[in-house]
Amino acid sequence: MAVINVTDDAETFTCNAYLTTDGRPTLVDAGSMDGVVDVVREHTDALEAVVLTHQHGDHVAELEAVHDAFGPDLEVYAYADHPLRTEAIEDGDTVTIGDEAFDVVYTPGHADDHISLVSASTLYSGDVVVHDDGAFDYGSFGRTDMAGQSRETLIESIQRLLQRMPEGVEHMYAGHGDVFHGGVRDVVQTALERAEKREPKYPDE
Repeated sequence: MAVINVTDDAETFTCNAYLTTDGRPTLVDAGSMDGVVDVVREHTDALEAVVLTHQHGDHVAELEAVHDAFGPDLEVYAYADHPLRTEAIEDGDTVTIGDEAFDVVYTPGHADDHISLVSASTLYSGDVVVHDDGAFDYGSFGRTDMAGQSRETLIESIQRLLQRMPEGVEHMYAGHGDVFHGGVRDVVQTALERAEKREPKYPDE
């Protein structure tokens, strides 16, 4: 499955927003970069769905623009309510992204509505686990020092993710940092071990 980071050239703060055009053209998160729609259109004129890992501004700011561009039939999957949501998803549901079926894993801690998406080969981890994000270069995690966030809940979420993740997952697309190809379980396990130390992720945390 080919995956394109449509916010890769962003010059302002945004999440990584990922497009796959194989099978069912799907966008995972909408990002906050002006011009997301233009980049998506470089690859497809037939976007069918957007799946949100959570609704922090850097993940949803461009959702309305994407919805306006690709029409009222665009399906929007989200755990929490949103004016544009068409499909409510819960832990244990299955969502098709491109040509793969993904298990929805509820992973709060960084955000109350956070979900991760895992298939036999691929993990969309949102902000629960990230890679090479400037804080840690191998196996990092979303911040938990702001209102509504919890390090303890995040730790439980990463543990749940490991329990639900197949052994053969080799591709991780995180909300921040770099894409990772290889032994994804090891990256997630490293993130868990770092989170369990309860040390601040950032110096001012």
